[in-house]
Amino acid sequence: QVQLVESGGGLVQAGGSLRRFCAASGRAFSNRAMGWFRQAPGKEREFVAAITWSGGSTYYADSVKGRFTISRDNAKNTLYLQMNSLKPEDTAVYYCAADKSVRRSTAGRLRNDYAYWGQGTQVTVSS
Repeated sequence: QVQLVESGGGLVQAGGSLRRFCAASGRAFSNRAMGWFRQAPGKEREFVAAITWSGGSTYYADSVKGRFTISRDNAKNTLYLQMNSLKPEDTAVYYCAADKSVRRSTAGRLRNDYAYWGQGTQVTVSS
């Protein structure tokens, strides 16, 4: 099994930065693509960013491209999301997720591409 524990959420003013962490335990973390999703109140959960199993390629939602950076350190079993130039509309519960399969050539944008999920952590951006 793969278990994911998130940290790094909190409150920040618009224009500020926040760094999210997702620590993994269990087998095959380094062989799976990873992603970040978010869900705002009254909204559906949406894709934010993803990274391939080796870290060679990254993908971003248009709404965060240029502001957010996804990265990973497989030696530390940790996934990161650096969030810069935050906007109030970034306010949401953020979830990290691990691919349902190992060593895919890409990283998916769909919830169904992922089988393992973190508990979700609130990020609030004030005006």
